[in-house]
Amino acid sequence: MITINQDLQPSDLVDDINRLWEHSARKIDSISRNYDHTRGAPVFTVRGAYTTRGWTEWTQGFEFGSAILQYDATGDTTMLDIGRRNTLEHMAPHVTHVGVHDHGFNNISTYGNLLRLMHEGRIPENDWERHFYELALKCSGAVQARRWTSLPENLGYIYSFNGPHSLFADTIRSLRSLAVSYQLGHVLMEENDRTVSLLERLIQHARTTARYTVYYGEGRDAYDLRGRTTHEAIFNRNDGNFRCPNSQQGYSPFSTWTRGLAWIICGFAEELEFLATLDDATLDLYGGRKDIEKIFIKAATATGDFYIAHTPTDGIPYWDTGAPGLARLGNYLDRPADPFNEYEPVDSTAAAITAQGLIRLGTFLDRRDAGSGNRYRQAGLTILQTLLHEPYLSTDDNHQGLLLHSVYHRPNGWDYIPEGRSVPCGESSMWGDYHIREAALLTRRMAENNPYLTFFSPNHTERIAS
Repeated sequence: MITINQDLQPSDLVDDINRLWEHSARKIDSISRNYDHTRGAPVFTVRGAYTTRGWTEWTQGFEFGSAILQYDATGDTTMLDIGRRNTLEHMAPHVTHVGVHDHGFNNISTYGNLLRLMHEGRIPENDWERHFYELALKCSGAVQARRWTSLPENLGYIYSFNGPHSLFADTIRSLRSLAVSYQLGHVLMEENDRTVSLLERLIQHARTTARYTVYYGEGRDAYDLRGRTTHEAIFNRNDGNFRCPNSQQGYSPFSTWTRGLAWIICGFAEELEFLATLDDATLDLYGGRKDIEKIFIKAATATGDFYIAHTPTDGIPYWDTGAPGLARLGNYLDRPADPFNEYEPVDSTAAAITAQGLIRLGTFLDRRDAGSGNRYRQAGLTILQTLLHEPYLSTDDNHQGLLLHSVYHRPNGWDYIPEGRSVPCGESSMWGDYHIREAALLTRRMAENNPYLTFFSPNHTERIAS
């Protein structure tokens, strides 16, 4: 169980965060100068150098988005140029990609961050540039919402690249594309000019994820433990019935893949922040604020509690809570995680994603009821503090990764295992590097009383932060 530092404040982490940005700049520069994009998007490192791994190109937005975050944090215009130029040159296919569930990863990290910076006055106002970003984000949200499976009871989901039967935990964060597109006034147009509300689909997908991907200890099956998640939910396409849990990247359908758990925690926390910008009359069309928030909060707090209880004391989880080698580690939850152990790898990227999610969840809950979010916010800060130091922060300029000890696909054996080791360790991934940067930027803004970082328009920041 995580040993939560109840006294830790965002301001206590500023020096470490500034140190992260110093190392981060050199990593981004190295990738920009040396990576060959004709091979595909960079995914993870092997012996410290970024390489690709064909599955889908879901990490490209994290590469260029990292440069944009670096500019946001430091004002280095070289980084802005890297992010803006590569967004223009490489990201258009992602806007209209009909075959994936990853729009929130790729397009919010690039076009979305650039539009946010313009909203904030961090880059010069330019009507044509603004409209370019807005058009990309409008299209991305509609394309993502079109990848849809309808279910009974007014539910449905954005289906994964596995096909219409498949709901992934990851996709909760692609709801960001629908949210921004909706905020920009866009709709999905279907046959006979039928308009589809992107907000309605966002809420439907989140409801479906909360019901079928998250467990609540309510007797769903023999392995129903509150807060546990499954990576994939499988549905019968003939009648819409739920058939079974499944896992693509975790150990089994009845254990918890910790990065999938992290996506759920962070995704629901962010969407709660977004819902707070909408008026009650709008939400009344889709069940009402009280009911929607109740479902979102139930999912976020259950998964947050599970993460805290089933993670080692320093906040870094092993890659799956049911991984078979964990039994050989003894009382591994009663001590800090060991990324160099002989039996099972840790996944620092799950920690980075969760840190941000818990900070956001705690902050949101505190705004509704002072003190109710303290446990989550402090757990998030505790996790982030661990990640900002060795052995997780990469300080070697010859290593292109920023956050060490990432795991991509353990069942498929895709992760590099160093010579003399028995499990993957010492490598990085684009999603891990991006999310440690995002968590660091959020926390430093909180420490310095700067605008609270959100994926959606900061024009609504005052309401969120009040």
